[in-house]
Amino acid sequence: MATSTSSFKDAERKQLSMLASAEKSALVWMARRMPAWVNSDHLTLVGCLSMCSAGVFYWVASWDRRALLAVIAALVLNWFGDSLDGTLARVRNRLRPRYGFYVDHVTDAIGTIFLMGGLALSGCMSPAIAVGLLIAFLLLSIEVYLATYTIGKFHLSFWSFGPTELRLLLCIGNLALYIRGPMARLFGHQFLLFDIGGVIGLIGMTSMFIWSAVRHTRMLYEEERLP
Repeated sequence: MATSTSSFKDAERKQLSMLASAEKSALVWMARRMPAWVNSDHLTLVGCLSMCSAGVFYWVASWDRRALLAVIAALVLNWFGDSLDGTLARVRNRLRPRYGFYVDHVTDAIGTIFLMGGLALSGCMSPAIAVGLLIAFLLLSIEVYLATYTIGKFHLSFWSFGPTELRLLLCIGNLALYIRGPMARLFGHQFLLFDIGGVIGLIGMTSMFIWSAVRHTRMLYEEERLP
């Protein structure tokens, strides 16, 4: 039997990233000026296809470095679609909380698989690190979704970092790759620049996952402590 929308309680959204305030103002400004024929589904599709395109462009970058600039354009377009779809629904009061939550995060997962797959094939990052990042992202996503269901709080950012900040860092990294090439020196040794960033990201996301899982497990244990 389908769940009644009237009985569904939307989770509290927690967005505490560095750019959250400025980003929210910009998104509301754009949403109010969006043509009437554009709806949230269109924007979700734009966000998903652009993230998949970013992965394809990373693969193309393995033989044509100019594709790194196309990745930046795809990431900007992904931010536009992925960030604006929910804002547009709220501004127009056309909310579908269950549908929107489900579709938005299914498409995010698909886009991330394409992105990490493209990085693994790009020659800019070792495949093992790309796979590790994908696993860490999926683990963190699962933790967020479980917390949303069990605690009623949907965390859009961790430690002042959210999707927008990560896209911005990736764009900066792409510019560095395009200008300086794929290698970087660290501690007297040559490494792929994106391997260095990937290891930092892997450590960060794994730490976020462990911290959140332990914190939420303790919280739920205390709230449902058996006599």
